[in-house]
Amino acid sequence: MIEKSIERVIFFSRWILAPFYIGLLIAAVMLLVHFGVELFHFVTHSVGSKESDIILGILSLVDLTLTCSLILIVVFSGYENFVAKIDPLEHPGWPEWMSKIDFAGLKQKLMGSIVAISAIQVLKAFMNLGTTPDWVQLGWLVGIHMVFVVSAVLLALTDRISGDH
Repeated sequence: MIEKSIERVIFFSRWILAPFYIGLLIAAVMLLVHFGVELFHFVTHSVGSKESDIILGILSLVDLTLTCSLILIVVFSGYENFVAKIDPLEHPGWPEWMSKIDFAGLKQKLMGSIVAISAIQVLKAFMNLGTTPDWVQLGWLVGIHMVFVVSAVLLALTDRISGDH
């Protein structure tokens, strides 16, 4: 009887994660507000701007979009993998991939998103090069980006070797 009670408590403890996912959704809403501000600024200032400024504005919007996508991947996949299954039949617009991502797939998508976001930051830094570029800062950005790339490759290799994906 004690064993069953402990198992029941452990099983229901998965719901502790639900507030974390709700918190991430609130963060996504805040990101949406920031995206709206950036979009308004981009639209109102793009006329007469230099091409590089327009590209930087677009990269900022893409960066915010990728970050929000990353949040939603974590929320949907994490909820499905760790809390409870969501019945796609009750949600007609449910993307097919959401119910098929396991933990290994979630790690791959997270690392892919992090690498893409990092690449955009590096590209933005290179586009902002002035007459006296800060080579130390650029070196750090490229170095950190390469750490993300190597980490993603190593994660994919370990998943493939272990047969997880």
